[in-house]
Amino acid sequence: MSESNRDLLNLTYPFRETLKPGAPLFRNVRNHIIASNEIALRAAKKQAEAGGFFAEIIEAGMQGEAREVGRRLAERLKETVRIRPRPFCLLAGGETTVTLRGDGQGGRNQELVLGAVETLRGMQDILLLSIATDGEDGPTDAAGALATGESAQRAESLGMAAADYLSRNDAYSFFAKLDDLIKPGPSGTNVNDLVFLFAF
Repeated sequence: MSESNRDLLNLTYPFRETLKPGAPLFRNVRNHIIASNEIALRAAKKQAEAGGFFAEIIEAGMQGEAREVGRRLAERLKETVRIRPRPFCLLAGGETTVTLRGDGQGGRNQELVLGAVETLRGMQDILLLSIATDGEDGPTDAAGALATGESAQRAESLGMAAADYLSRNDAYSFFAKLDDLIKPGPSGTNVNDLVFLFAF
């Protein structure tokens, strides 16, 4: 038996020292990334292009308070509509956070979209959707939600105001009443979240 293999057999957990790169234990270890948010974004971009959209990844590693990210992305969509011919699809990926202020139901993707509703108000032929790639957004059966330029007005016709639901972290109830939740079921894979901003 080689000396390095003998050394490996003598190792006990916990190791006396943190293993360093190049340690014999790692000699036959290979790491391959087979799924990531970046890979998912590139695949989504390719699919959008195949569907006839100009597609651009505008943000990878998306972070921050979900409602604020939603507003910011909706503003980006507004700006892009003014300067780019349609149809197009902007994509963002990462994982936001939610600061709980109320006792509502939802997840970070639903709250991101709810945060965008007022900014999108009145825009024509647009769609913003945000989904958890594992198919489960927060403690709900939805992966996320979608909003259009008509979402705020549709909600008001049902006696709902986006700001009220946002103040209670109750995005699930808001989008359930609009029938705008996305419910594909569990995917078995989690590579964070994807946001799509379409102009048709």
